[in-house]
Amino acid sequence: MISSIKIEGQEDTPKIIFDPENDIFEISGRSLPEDAALFYEPILAWLKEYSQNPNAKTEMHVKLNYFNTASSKLLLDLLMVLEDMTEEDHDCMIKWFYDEEDEDMEEAGEEYSELIEVPFELLTY
Repeated sequence: MISSIKIEGQEDTPKIIFDPENDIFEISGRSLPEDAALFYEPILAWLKEYSQNPNAKTEMHVKLNYFNTASSKLLLDLLMVLEDMTEEDHDCMIKWFYDEEDEDMEEAGEEYSELIEVPFELLTY
């Protein structure tokens, strides 16, 4: 089994926990890294490797309270890996969490749910 990837969140980068052994796949916090491509490159590479031999079920939790435009494209790239997995008959699910007062994050979740062919749930916290 592929080892987990854990990145502690900073002021401008999200916390990332992809831990297949414990069935935890979570992105949380704020995502506005100076170089989004550089930040997300190893995360995307990890997820692509994981997708070659995934768990029986992969449930991605997205709990971002802010992300910039550059991050939005890379977030889409991550979610598209789950879409590829779904197309290969792997059981995937995306749970998009947002503050009930945050219309921007709710709309972002709705937009991603329309772009990605993966079971998608929007949840408030």
